[in-house]
Amino acid sequence: GLLGDVVLCVDAARREAEAGGVGLHRRLLELLVHGVVHLLGEDHEAGAAEARRMEARERALMDRLDKEGIMADLCINVDHVATVREARLAAEPDPVQAAVLVELAGADGVVVHLREDRRHIKDRDVRVLRQILKTRLTLEMAATDEMIAIASEIRPDIVTLVPEKRRELTTEGGLDVAAHEGHIREAVARLHDAGVPVSLFVDPEAAQVEAAGRTGADCVEIHTGRYAEARGAEARDREFEAVVAAARAARDLGLRVHAGHGLDYRNTARMASVSEIEEFSIGHAVVARAVLVGMERAVREMLALVKGC
Repeated sequence: GLLGDVVLCVDAARREAEAGGVGLHRRLLELLVHGVVHLLGEDHEAGAAEARRMEARERALMDRLDKEGIMADLCINVDHVATVREARLAAEPDPVQAAVLVELAGADGVVVHLREDRRHIKDRDVRVLRQILKTRLTLEMAATDEMIAIASEIRPDIVTLVPEKRRELTTEGGLDVAAHEGHIREAVARLHDAGVPVSLFVDPEAAQVEAAGRTGADCVEIHTGRYAEARGAEARDREFEAVVAAARAARDLGLRVHAGHGLDYRNTARMASVSEIEEFSIGHAVVARAVLVGMERAVREMLALVKGC
């Protein structure tokens, strides 16, 4: 199945990039695609028609690569800034002030989870964030009547429906959409009636992704906890491939794909290579690092991993 070799001269590519006003990486990619299309049997020197056909094939391949190369967004969850505040039942640190620093550092949005027991984020926090954020606000919540009413009033940019247990320290797994499809479909419909897009937090399992697609949700956020907690290369590879498969299945169903839970400064870069994932939600790792280096630096370091720059 070997078609042949493509050999590129970097010095020549650099000269052509400068002359054409494009980056070296871009010119190398154009030359690589040109060579591959030649190997596939096209020849622009065989005549005008052949040149047009080859150009169209190159353009189609470049468009596909450009689409796959779009960088994912990074939204920062500031719940655990509020956790520190609630440890002393004090006014500080304020998650709203933390969210402002998150935006200044270049993040694409802020995430908060308004829990039934209000253990960290309060109603006031969500309302003030809705008023001041210049990027976007994601509200994580359970699919209860109380939370749907709050979200319908505040109208965040998107709601992520998550499972919720009173005794858990943090969300322990994805929604069982397959088992509660009717209830979740109703919640999605009510939020849509209020003009709020909906994402479902699901485990990387085919049955859950397929059920999510039937609810009318706009998006799924794939639970990456199993990948983050896996021990050993084999286990990590297995969990990584499960996330990739779920992301591709969701995209095939027309769902946008987000991902989050347990991602940190060691394991995020690999997940960021998955082109189907359009947004990452990361909280604890960034807040923990911010305690040591400051919020703006912590966010910028995570942005570098997610966006590869």
